[in-house]
Amino acid sequence: MSEPHPRRAAVTGIGVVAPNGATTENFWKSTKEGISVLAPVTREGCEHLPLRVAGEVRDFEASSAVEERYLVQTDRFTHFAMAAADLALDDARLGQADTGDSPFSVGVVTAAGSGGGEFGQRELQRLWGKGSRFVGPYQSIAWFYAASTGQISIRRGFKGPCSVVAADEAGGLDAIAHAARAVRRGTDVIVAGATEAPLAPYSVVCQLGYEELSTVEDPERAYRPFTEGACGFVPAEGGAMLVVEEETSARERGARVRATLAGHAATFTGASRWEQSREGLAEAIRAALDEAGCAPEEIDVVFADALGVPEADRAEALAIVDALGSHGRRVPVTAPKTGIGRGYCAAPVLDTAAAVLALENHLIPPTPNVFDICHDLDLVSARARAAELRTALVLSRGLMGSNSALVLRHGAVDAS
Repeated sequence: MSEPHPRRAAVTGIGVVAPNGATTENFWKSTKEGISVLAPVTREGCEHLPLRVAGEVRDFEASSAVEERYLVQTDRFTHFAMAAADLALDDARLGQADTGDSPFSVGVVTAAGSGGGEFGQRELQRLWGKGSRFVGPYQSIAWFYAASTGQISIRRGFKGPCSVVAADEAGGLDAIAHAARAVRRGTDVIVAGATEAPLAPYSVVCQLGYEELSTVEDPERAYRPFTEGACGFVPAEGGAMLVVEEETSARERGARVRATLAGHAATFTGASRWEQSREGLAEAIRAALDEAGCAPEEIDVVFADALGVPEADRAEALAIVDALGSHGRRVPVTAPKTGIGRGYCAAPVLDTAAAVLALENHLIPPTPNVFDICHDLDLVSARARAAELRTALVLSRGLMGSNSALVLRHGAVDAS
């Protein structure tokens, strides 16, 4: 008797709501062209705060993407998540699918760091300005970092495995990994990803405690990792959701397998211990490669974490070489997030979306605003680079010490 074919997790849908595009197509067009949309913060109430530059989502109208009854009980970060989930399900040709007799076959997993700060601030202002009777009932749930998972599953009738990952910024990658493992264990489909909305005044004040946050006023110089001028990161809002499903079933129903999730690993090295993150990130890379059955020289492109702090950038550059050997000095590295900002948990999910699109188009997007590289890396900076891409490595680290690595393979590779 032959052994059963192992279940493999595939990405069949991508939905993006980002500062450089509120659809996947617009996101990729701006990303591959290296367009930077970093600009002065315009959100009301932030005018006098030290944060001067951010990546804002400007061309998104929540009321046109989400029904009113969900809008009133959710924060901006959940609006992004519901809209991105719809786009991803449509892309996977599951947008109008009725779960019918199998609602337990579809689950949701998300990650979030900032939660519903804007909603929470508004309700607290009502509490102190008008009194407790003016605080809405949804205050108890809208701020919570689990809100997006709950609202997506309720709105779409998904009753499969649902969860939330708490691993600071690296949680975005870990959420994708949780989705892949759920699919391998038998779940048909998982909607996975992360969105953030950290630019309300209360949320910004909370971030000002991060030494790594950039307060530079010039958008072209506020976020420049891997350079002598590195001065921290610029925050961003928005994010992405992916549809992850079993590869064979996806192909049988005629879905496009955009990439397979081949390997993942995570480690922890402690808050702001950037020198130690070298060892932790390298170990995560090695373990992810091992799970993927991937040799270091098979990695064709690295999507870097790119924090923008000199010690952290140096640790990441060294970790890539530690894990990939001499290939680590030759492999192309990119960090397209320098054009849109670092969206906390959403940042590595946007990188994953960009990596899938790069694999499909055999094109490595550039790293905007970065041109005087001071580390031993082949950083793609000035313009996009054509390359034969089969396997990508996506990296993420969190300010609290999480490290995560994800290996992606082009869908056509596993089909052959």
